[in-house]
Amino acid sequence: MQGKISKSRVDKMRAGEIIADGEIRGFVARKLSSGKVTFGYRYRDAAGKQKWHGLGIMGSITPDEARTLAKKRAGEVADGRDPSAERATAKAEAAKASRASSNTVNAILDDFVMRHASKLRSEDQITSALDRYVRPQIGETSIYELKRRQIVEMLDSVEDKAGPVMADRVLAHVRKAFNWQAARDDDFLSPIVRGMARTKPKERARQRVLTDDEIRDIWHALETADAPSCYPRYVKMLLLTMTRRNESADMNAVEIDGDLWTIPGERYKNKLDHVIPLPPDAKALIGTKPQGFKGNNWFVFSTTDGKRPFSGFSKAKASLDAEIAKRRKAEGRAKMPRWTLHDLRRTARTLMSRAKVPEDHAERAMGHVIAGVRGTYDRYSFLDEKREAFQRLADLVAIILKPPAKNVVRFDREMA
Repeated sequence: MQGKISKSRVDKMRAGEIIADGEIRGFVARKLSSGKVTFGYRYRDAAGKQKWHGLGIMGSITPDEARTLAKKRAGEVADGRDPSAERATAKAEAAKASRASSNTVNAILDDFVMRHASKLRSEDQITSALDRYVRPQIGETSIYELKRRQIVEMLDSVEDKAGPVMADRVLAHVRKAFNWQAARDDDFLSPIVRGMARTKPKERARQRVLTDDEIRDIWHALETADAPSCYPRYVKMLLLTMTRRNESADMNAVEIDGDLWTIPGERYKNKLDHVIPLPPDAKALIGTKPQGFKGNNWFVFSTTDGKRPFSGFSKAKASLDAEIAKRRKAEGRAKMPRWTLHDLRRTARTLMSRAKVPEDHAERAMGHVIAGVRGTYDRYSFLDEKREAFQRLADLVAIILKPPAKNVVRFDREMA
């Protein structure tokens, strides 16, 4: 129906009725089945497609106000503009701006830590690096506006303060967080690209092997360091079994059968069971079941009476380093160079070579799969050879801790 759209005319409309204004072409009023009256402007865009541009609902806008808006929209169309498309664009930009303001780097890191990193044993290291180096630099920036330049500047700052290795660690944490977000967000593209690392792969590979003096320093400092009671046994086990940090930390009594410790494949790097024949010095570190613990699945190294594995690596290591430094200073010796728990594994492998353990036997003792035999891997193969390898390692460590007099034949010659 055609006619002038006015309040009196609109008040008489029936449900489903449409009035096309006789003065402004395209200005329309229609009454919905709900009883509401909506005003709109109908037009064709540059491609000839018919469009509807809503002007408002009766009650929130009067017919005269709707007429004024329709006249304005008609002028825009005459000028080649598309009111509906412009409104959609403005709405999308507003939504994007709102989303950007809520999706800052800090917000993404919070979500990443809560949903992902909190489940990892390395949570403390990750959150510490993010809190110290990332949030102060780019935390308030929207992830949709973050530029590569900002990432580079952040890494420059980390490198200046803590060195290139720390910069690469921070980069690894941020890359993982951003990749995690990108898998959940259609609109986010990580600004991190290849070439941002500050060290080369060969430079990142640590070559640190502890000297005999350093091994003695660690052993002696463990006895007085302000660390959990399980920590000295744990650190010694790392060296005597050539295991990685979490492999020993998660050691459970159910994995031990006599002098054999079987690390299940689900928590071993190569996904295969790794059997370690424990020499007496290593087996003595296991201790006894905590009093009151029900069952046999207690964790050997624990601060919770066997209920959970030891996990306070950073704090305990810092206490151990402080004790070593104190002892060295008192003896007038230089500060011990930086070392990590993983250096114990590399040191143990070096000691096996020094104890004349055949290379293949040492590699098997270390848990490495010899090329060409993965398909026929037998977890009990070379058991006697591994037992001999670990015993030689334990014997050499014992000699290092209590060096023989100068007139006694040296261990490496004796093993020749």
